[in-house]
Amino acid sequence: MSTATKPKHIGRNISRIRELKDMKQESLAQAIGTNQQTISAIENSETVDEQKLIEIAKALGVSVEAIKNFSEEAVFNIIGNTFQDHGAITTGNYGCTFNPLDKVVELYERLVQAEKDKVEYLEKLLNGK
Repeated sequence: MSTATKPKHIGRNISRIRELKDMKQESLAQAIGTNQQTISAIENSETVDEQKLIEIAKALGVSVEAIKNFSEEAVFNIIGNTFQDHGAITTGNYGCTFNPLDKVVELYERLVQAEKDKVEYLEKLLNGK
């Protein structure tokens, strides 16, 4: 059994990052000024030219190192460690139990009602004299 580590498949890493970012090959191709067939060929290559890798990394919004060192296990670990079950209260991280927009609307309605009450009160004062 060999202890040598298998070299990273850069094209496959590019493909997975692109998919995780919900980007089509056509979109990536357009971003770097090439065509979809070229992106397909790149994603099937174990190695990618450094300059092309820099362009792809920029288009994907990640670093070259992120592409080179991409690991699906790391992604799943990050998701697993940062996912929170909002059904349970976790220490120091409380979910909002109300809709903030509802509170804004409620406050606005209270302000409008206060203005109406003020106008009504002033009209009574003026008419009472």
